[in-house]
Amino acid sequence: MSQDIQDFVTPSCDLLALGEPTHREPAFAWVRNELFVQLVERGFRSIALETDRVAALTVNDFVQEGIGTLDAVMAEGFSHGFGQLVANRHLVAWMCEYNQHQPSTERLTFHGFDAPMETTSAPSPRRYLEHARDYLKRDLALAADADPALDLDIDFASLLGDDERWSRQEAVWDAAMSVGATAEAEKLRCLADDMLTSLYARAPQLIAATSRAEWLRAKTHLTAGLGLLRYHKQASQRIEEAARISRLGATRDALMAQNLLDIRAVETHRGPTLLFAHNLHLQPTLITMPMADMVTNWYGAGDIMKSLSDEHYTFIAGSLGRNETFALREPEPDTYEGFLQRRITTWGLTTTTTFPSSARTRTDPTPEQGYFPLDKATLAGADAILHINDGPAIIKP
Repeated sequence: MSQDIQDFVTPSCDLLALGEPTHREPAFAWVRNELFVQLVERGFRSIALETDRVAALTVNDFVQEGIGTLDAVMAEGFSHGFGQLVANRHLVAWMCEYNQHQPSTERLTFHGFDAPMETTSAPSPRRYLEHARDYLKRDLALAADADPALDLDIDFASLLGDDERWSRQEAVWDAAMSVGATAEAEKLRCLADDMLTSLYARAPQLIAATSRAEWLRAKTHLTAGLGLLRYHKQASQRIEEAARISRLGATRDALMAQNLLDIRAVETHRGPTLLFAHNLHLQPTLITMPMADMVTNWYGAGDIMKSLSDEHYTFIAGSLGRNETFALREPEPDTYEGFLQRRITTWGLTTTTTFPSSARTRTDPTPEQGYFPLDKATLAGADAILHINDGPAIIKP
């Protein structure tokens, strides 16, 4: 057992994926902060969190250039309510302070790698498509050879309608209420695809007129809008419910993987990246998730990433002993967590080969706790384990 990340990260590691077994335990974010400081000393220059990639651009503007205020970026730069976590606030503040003393080439970068959605709802793609349209329109309208087939005066509002049609939960959970298969949605996907083609085709002209950073920002918005359209398309499929929900999970993780590939394309020459998300998204094994009376499964972002990228991917699975604030009790001694409880009194990193053959998966967590216990599938894909004995005991004031 160790609290030194260097004992578990080889020099060849490009992507270090640090998982948490539940989003309800803030202690994992505090430990992540400590480990990231160690990793920066090893040459890591970026961190990517399970949060909306487009919103995270605001956080990175603050971290890199001091644009905005800490209060504003915590309110606007995170999805899933993660801007309310004190540990995330400390992370952003520390990165900003660190960067003030670094040349631009050595500054730390903050990324989100999630799509702009929740599992049960996905917003309208309006603002993402409009951002990309306005970027293209600003520069292509002046070009003598502008593509006449690309309508840059398109009124997205007329095709999208009321944003609430898209964002309500029924639009995802009830295929009959989805707008993803409408004629307007089909046209939007075609328009967005044409815009993406034009963005690439005219990259030299666009980047010369603006900057590579602005071009990447437009691409990030456009791929987010396309991702939302694809998600809503999957939500509209009138197929067996477990298969439909599995497709939704698969689509979200595929979008995450696409974002990670784009992030690493930018970061690979600068140094490795730390990823932080739920174990399920990061484990390089098939996700199996019971949901109501269904069992859903799909390949997660970590599994996709490890298959598509030649970069060295290391996964550290998060494990929690107890947290009385959300009624996660002391684990039974013969469970994986119970075995770790006896060896780790606060928090620590350990290998996956330390368990007795009789160790089993704990069964006491409830769905409300959002805790996914260690099991054979998770351990099979993990290179190490981060175990926290008692969550509240290590949270900083």
